[in-house]
Amino acid sequence: MSKLELRRIHHGFTSKKQRVPVLTDISLHVNDGEFVSIIGPSGSGKSTLFHIIGGLITPSSGEVWLDDANVTGSKGLISYMPQQPALFPWRSIEANVALSQEVAGQSRAAALEKAREWLPKVGLGGYENELPHVLSGGMQQRVSFLRALLSPQEVMCLDEPFGSLDALTRQAMQSWLLNIWEQNKRSILFVTHSIEEALFLSDRIYVLSNKPAQVIEELVVPFERPRQEKVMTQPEFHELRQHIQSLLRQEMMS
Repeated sequence: MSKLELRRIHHGFTSKKQRVPVLTDISLHVNDGEFVSIIGPSGSGKSTLFHIIGGLITPSSGEVWLDDANVTGSKGLISYMPQQPALFPWRSIEANVALSQEVAGQSRAAALEKAREWLPKVGLGGYENELPHVLSGGMQQRVSFLRALLSPQEVMCLDEPFGSLDALTRQAMQSWLLNIWEQNKRSILFVTHSIEEALFLSDRIYVLSNKPAQVIEELVVPFERPRQEKVMTQPEFHELRQHIQSLLRQEMMS
């Protein structure tokens, strides 16, 4: 069981001797095996929130809880996938995938064996010994996701992982991610700018305000799983998209 909970997180930065608030009273949770998305205006502090969850930043106030333990400021307890693949160019594909397991204390031989087992499952069989530069952007993102998936931490934080991909590749990656997640049901907290992406992937969505960010609405996504792309054509999908779009538009105008 892996449940992530943020309790009344406040944070700010000092700029030119002035305190600039970034996050205000953020409370949210991700249940075991749940896919939760965060969506908000650009610069609303979503990445800062991930840094707090990962223990890279200690919040001004508030707490991070994982499996009923206060882990505020603790590192190494979540699996993280950044906006860019962040692959080591001198390491082979299998060695890049194995890295998270090695860092967690697994032997290199065991980590490589696991990587070789999984690469064909995500459509990368035959690329084990290639270097990252030979792969397309979407394929590199698969490597990055697999590295995060095979790390021992149960909670995964994905920070706009498909934001730099073209529209067709992005849609294909969304379906691919959903298929892999349906098989494993890790607890995922996903940051995105795309309303459609959040609705297609998530069980619940937190909508954030402008900076200083606070939760302005929590939505339960009503579509059944396993989820197919045709859900995007349903009237309820469009109604929810328009509702979230309206919330974000109001924030941008305020």
